[in-house]
Amino acid sequence: MGSANGLASIQGKQPLFSFGVISDVQYADIPDGRSFIGVPRYYRHSLLILQNAVQRWNNHQKLKFVINFGDIVDGFCPKDQSLEAVKKVVNEFEKFNGPAYHMIGNHCLYNLPRHMLLPLLKISSVDGRAYYDFSPTPEYRFVVLDGYDISAIGWPHNHPNTLEALKFLGEKNPNTEKNSPAGLVGLERRFLMFNGAVGKEQIKWLDAVLQDATKLNQKVVVCCHVPLDPGSASPEALLWNCNEVMDVIHRYNCVKVCLAGHDHQGGHSIDTHGIHHRVLEAALECPPGTDAFGHIDAYDDRLSLVGTGRMQSTDMCFTP
Repeated sequence: MGSANGLASIQGKQPLFSFGVISDVQYADIPDGRSFIGVPRYYRHSLLILQNAVQRWNNHQKLKFVINFGDIVDGFCPKDQSLEAVKKVVNEFEKFNGPAYHMIGNHCLYNLPRHMLLPLLKISSVDGRAYYDFSPTPEYRFVVLDGYDISAIGWPHNHPNTLEALKFLGEKNPNTEKNSPAGLVGLERRFLMFNGAVGKEQIKWLDAVLQDATKLNQKVVVCCHVPLDPGSASPEALLWNCNEVMDVIHRYNCVKVCLAGHDHQGGHSIDTHGIHHRVLEAALECPPGTDAFGHIDAYDDRLSLVGTGRMQSTDMCFTP
């Protein structure tokens, strides 16, 4: 990684732009705990990691924006504190000297319903939808997907998206506890309540955006809280209809990189079409004294993730 950056600077090649990244802060004002499988979690310390990240991003002085990959607060946050906890974390992001883009994760939705959450995250929304796109430069477009479009969490109980999700889980997961993968095999283990799906309208929207990006000769970075490729994450962390989403993405040559969170250990894969899938390491699981955040330098032929602490640096090269 260092040699690649060194070579670029020797050749005088500057990035087209750079942006900050962090995922799964999952702040809560509660004592440290553990995940369901026993991994330590540092609920208060994660806010300090975000503060360190913002300070580092601002000191960089050349970051155009930052992206938070979801799960801004933790599901164990006491529900009478949820609103203030979300506001507290958003306030830290707002100390960055530029725009901060957010996406929703399952832990966000454990705390607040969509209609309260989306305005706090400054996600412009029609009918509760949380997907959008933006172009920081003419050469690049970022597509932010809503991985909980079809979900049993976040929508009203009688909402069609909730009912569709519950029906889907009933068919795919025989367990009474729908967050349990017991008895599910291989990629079937993704059919859990803490995951979700991209709905039909969003699929149509994605197809139209990628068609437009192709006409404009833009390179596309797809961002989703929930990972899309089995090589980059554990089966239990994948989007329910990752195959359907990737089928749309693979129709075009414009998508170069897919970035995600959700699977806290992180991961990296290159799929059969040469698209990089990078799952970002979680801030939540960093012991005191460690960090997990970074920034990405965007070039014509690669994205270079410069990681801090537990976030691994990664060079993602592709054909322009």
